[in-house]
Amino acid sequence: MSLGSVACVDPATSDSDTMSATLRVVTILLLCSLPELATAWGDLGHETIAWIAQSYVSSTTASAIKDILGLTQSDYMANVSTWADTYRYTSGGRWSAPLHFIDANDSPPSSCSVEYSRDCGSTGCSISAIVNYTSILLDDESSDTTRYDAMKFLIHFIGDLHQPLHDEALDVGGNDINVTYDGDHTNLHHIWDTEIVEQLADGASAESFAKNLTASIKAGSNGWDVNSWLDGTTLNDTLSTAITWAKEANGYVCSDVLSAGIDAVEKGDLSGSYYKAHFDVARVQIARAGYRLGAWLNLIFTGKTAG
Repeated sequence: MSLGSVACVDPATSDSDTMSATLRVVTILLLCSLPELATAWGDLGHETIAWIAQSYVSSTTASAIKDILGLTQSDYMANVSTWADTYRYTSGGRWSAPLHFIDANDSPPSSCSVEYSRDCGSTGCSISAIVNYTSILLDDESSDTTRYDAMKFLIHFIGDLHQPLHDEALDVGGNDINVTYDGDHTNLHHIWDTEIVEQLADGASAESFAKNLTASIKAGSNGWDVNSWLDGTTLNDTLSTAITWAKEANGYVCSDVLSAGIDAVEKGDLSGSYYKAHFDVARVQIARAGYRLGAWLNLIFTGKTAG
């Protein structure tokens, strides 16, 4: 049984022996307090994206965000960047789980594509969430509480959208593809969320990792065409903008994540040659997510992408 599937039942009815029941209480409470293991980019990735975005927001935008969140500290965006992952595993937040991804029903590695009408379910998806929460922040009539939640969700979901396997339906976005990474048995989705990012950061904190990536963005390093990252970005058609970003991320499922097929990733340890061949996808997608998040928030609060 995985940690995410533990049933949080009343342990008092499960065992008549007092000591056994006590142990069950402790075990269940500990397991139920833990978040699901597979959350897009993991804490490090989401916090890094938020720190990058903070480097690109204008002073006007930063003030607006701080005011909405009621925060003044230096990590005002990074501080809330993982909230949506915690919230989705609460009884009151389970409704938000589908908003973390869009299930592209394509056929990797031979064909990758995202179609909103085909892939965004009736309960919503990451794209519809970005459209919705952007509209809430643009509406001056939105309540403070609604804007507060919308800001936290938007910071998180723009990050989610850039993780390739959060734009893929195959094997539950890779969650059902068993792999080995640095000697540990896990799944393909998890290593793209966490292990690849942690190996890439090489022990750096999210703030330091973000500073390094921001320097690369400003220098145009790694062959990045930063000037193209905001092509087509407009508040006049938020749906089209989000779909463009999702299609870009989804394309990496065919070109990198599963380029050699499922059988290939289920063999060997992926922390070696697989990491070396594909780490740049994680690096560029985290950089893009942060850069775009900052520009998107600038659009909302100033009407211009530049900070």
